Amino acid sequence: MTDSPEFLVRPDNLRLAYRRAEGTGPTVVWLGGFHSDMTGTKAQVLDDQARATGGSYLRFDYFGHGESDGAFQDGTISRWREDALAVIDELTDGPLVLVGSSMGGWLACLAAIARPERVKALVLVAPAPDFTDKLMEPELSDEARAAIARDGFWIRPSEYDDGGYAITRELLEDGARWSILPGPVPIEVPVRVLQGGADPDVPWTHALELANVLTSQDVVFSLIKDGDHRLSRPQDLERLVAAVVEAKVLAEPVEDDPVARRLARAARARAAGQAPAAAWAAADMGPDEE
Repeated sequence: MTDSPEFLVRPDNLRLAYRRAEGTGPTVVWLGGFHSDMTGTKAQVLDDQARATGGSYLRFDYFGHGESDGAFQDGTISRWREDALAVIDELTDGPLVLVGSSMGGWLACLAAIARPERVKALVLVAPAPDFTDKLMEPELSDEARAAIARDGFWIRPSEYDDGGYAITRELLEDGARWSILPGPVPIEVPVRVLQGGADPDVPWTHALELANVLTSQDVVFSLIKDGDHRLSRPQDLERLVAAVVEAKVLAEPVEDDPVARRLARAARARAAGQAPAAAWAAADMGPDEE
C-alpha cells in the first residue's frame, strides 16, 4: 500500500481514514471485519477492480482500526455503525452496494436498514451478525469471564498481534443492543452471501440463518465447502468480484420492461470484466484481515 489515506473528521475530532477510487455507477463501499483494516486482500482486490473498470469504490477503517484514530478497546458496535453511516452520508452520493466481511456483514445490514433509500444491494462475506453475544460470548473461558467481570476487559490472544487485543464488557453489552437475529431483518434489496463451509469463526449455519430471515426475496447463498473465514484464495476472490459485479448491475436503475432489464444487466455484467486471478494470488494479505 503506497497511497496515503484521506481522513473524515468526526464530531469528536477523531479521524476516520479512507481511500477511494473515483468512477461511475453505484458506489461500492467496503466494510471490514473485527480488528481488521482496509489494506487486506479482499478490500484491495475490489479497489483494483474498480480502477480497472472505472467504477466508484470506497473503503475505510473504523474507529480504533487501521489508520483511523482511537483506541480499539474503546470501540463498540454503536460507534462502528455510526462510522459506517458517517462515511455513507458524507463521502458518497447516489446508489450504493455495501460489501461487508465478517463483522462488516453485520454493520452492512445495520446500515442498509438505516439507509434503505441509498443501499441498493449487499454482498456479505462470512457475515457475522450478533457475533458479540451469539458467537463470541458463549466461547469465553471461565478465566476470560472472570477478567471481564473484574477488570471490564479480557486480552484475547492473537497470532497476528503479540499483545493480543481487548474484548470489553462494553463491547459485549452494546452488541446485544443491535441484535438482528432471529429476525425478520427488514432488507428488501438483492443480497449475495459468500460463506466458507470450513470457517472456524463463523459457522455456515449462522450465515445461513441470516440469509433465511432477510425479507428480500432476491437472496443467493453460496457455500464454498472448503472455504475458510477469510475467503482470500484466488478462486474465492474471483467469486467475490463476480458477486460485486452482479450486485452493481442489480443496483442500477433499469427499464420497466423485464426482458430489456435482464438483457441490459447481462450486457453490463459482461462489460464490467474481471481482473486476472493471477494478480490476486500475488496480493499481500493483511495480517488481521477478516
